[in-house]
Formats: sequence, structure tokens, C-alpha cells
Amino acid sequence: MATCFADTSYYIALVNPDDDSHERAVAYTASFDGSIVTTAWVLNELGSHLAKPPNRELFLEMRIALRENERVTIVPMGQELFDRGIELYGEGLDKEWSITDCISFIVMREQGITDALTGDHHFEQAGFKALLK
Repeated sequence: MATCFADTSYYIALVNPDDDSHERAVAYTASFDGSIVTTAWVLNELGSHLAKPPNRELFLEMRIALRENERVTIVPMGQELFDRGIELYGEGLDKEWSITDCISFIVMREQGITDALTGDHHFEQAGFKALLK
């Protein structure tokens, strides 16, 4: 079974019909029968993006749906992962990678995941395949 990493931009594209990647995200989701890995850091970023009412309720519903979905794994926040993300962030001073991106890259490398549900070119810079491009 294929495993993909889900980035914040994927979730935003799913819920925003005006997003440039919306149609690709919806189509990929409809045809994908594998598993998805994401992080609590990605969900934190998504929650911040959806902070304005009425989107807050949408975020809470999405979080529940993701937690209840057996095909979705949410890697929890933790100090060690955060510290490693900061270390990678510091190694890429020529990049515009966010700390959340760096944490995502670490998780993907550790789990052997090469495909990312994202339109973010930073994943390509890090050597991964951005499926929504």
C-alpha cells in the first residue's frame, strides 16, 4: 500500500475551492487508496490558517475526521522532533523552508516516504515529489 505525506497546503487546497490546487487535491483524494502520514505540526499550521470564524469549526471537524481515519497517522509533537527540525532549519540558511517543512522532511526521511501531497516547491528542493504540482 502506498503512503504519502500530507502537507498543510494539501488540506487548504481540499477545503478551499478557490485554491489553485483544489481540483488536483480533490481528484487525488478520490482515487488514492493508500495511507497518509502527517504531523501535529502540520495540523497546527492548518489551525492557524483556519483561525478566523467560521473556519475554526471546519478545522475542528477536520481534526476529528483525521484522528478517526485508520488510514491516517498523525506524528505527535515532541521536543526531540522540534529540535531536529530547528537543526535542519539552521542547515538550510539559503532556503525558505519553514520549521514545519523541516520537521515534515525529517518524518518523511525516517519513514521512507517520497511522495508529498503538496504544491509546495520546498518539498521538491528537499528531494521529494510534490504530487499537487
